[in-house]
This record gives sequence, structure tokens and C-alpha cells, in this order.
Amino acid sequence: MGDGIDAPVFAEPWQAEAFAMVLALHSRGLFGWDEWAQALSTQLKRPGARADGSDYYHHWVAALESLIAAKNVTNSADIDDLAASWQRAAHATPHGQPIRLENDPERS
Repeated sequence: MGDGIDAPVFAEPWQAEAFAMVLALHSRGLFGWDEWAQALSTQLKRPGARADGSDYYHHWVAALESLIAAKNVTNSADIDDLAASWQRAAHATPHGQPIRLENDPERS
């Protein structure tokens, strides 16, 4: 068994991107670390959280969405619309190609 030193920090690229968004928004002063810790803690304590932590970054994104909505940066309907647009773009993108939002066939 290896010691995990060579294990990737993030299991998926979107996890690194979510992490980077939190750092960028904090550095721009949108929220403090105490606010972030509270928002993330709230999400992690929700019923249904996996004991093995495999859903950690899903909670990370939910915490980020809640802070963005609480700060009136956007609302959950806009977040849901954008998420749906990314899903459509993913389905419309050929395998092996980067997913780009402009690939959403419903996006104008």
C-alpha cells in the first residue's frame, strides 16, 4: 500500500474549480473565513451526508451557492439555470472535447 503522497488533491477537475472560486471570492471580500466555515459546516451537517466524505465537494458547492444567494450576488433560480445550461453543454459536447458553455444548444 502506498502512503497517499502521490494521490491527487482533487478527484475531479470541477472540485479544484469550486475550491478556486471560494478562494477568489474570499480574496475579493465577498465573505470572511468565519462566514465560509459556517456555511460549509451547515451543509456538511445536513441529513444524507455520506460518512466517507465522498460528497464533500458537493457540500462545498452548496455552501458557495448559499453564500452567493445570501449576499444577493445572484439567486438560486439563476444558479439553477446556469447549472442546467452546463448540463446541456456537456451532453452536446463530443467525447474527449472540453465542455464549453457555448455548446449549450439552448443558449443564445
